[in-house]
Amino acid sequence: MRILIRNCASAFAALALGAGLALAAPESDPMKALAGLPAGNNPLDPMTALMARSDEGADAESNAELGGLPDGPGAEDTYYQCVACHSTEIIKQQRVTDHRWDELWTWMVEAQGMVEPDDKTKKVILTYLKENFSSER
Repeated sequence: MRILIRNCASAFAALALGAGLALAAPESDPMKALAGLPAGNNPLDPMTALMARSDEGADAESNAELGGLPDGPGAEDTYYQCVACHSTEIIKQQRVTDHRWDELWTWMVEAQGMVEPDDKTKKVILTYLKENFSSER
């Protein structure tokens, strides 16, 4: 009888674990969310930004010392925060919504290990990105 109880308990534990794993929602990956769809026609698709011309919508004077980012409040903070992981060309190609900038920021911190600056600097950088590289302007 003990063996039967032990086997039932083990089976129940395995089922509970399996059910928990099956119900766990996988973490969404923005790079996979649009897999299989045509590239370039959805503002959430990373390829849309990569296919955009980097001079598209650039009204401000670019600063060679800051990798060609447009001059303005937040340019220097943005440069030093972002080039730790990628070039300014990635930034200059973006044409995503303001909301998408917030999502990308969260993804870079949580999934890519970007070191998040203090709240004031974060706000300055996101404002700069949205003003200079948003599809909404």
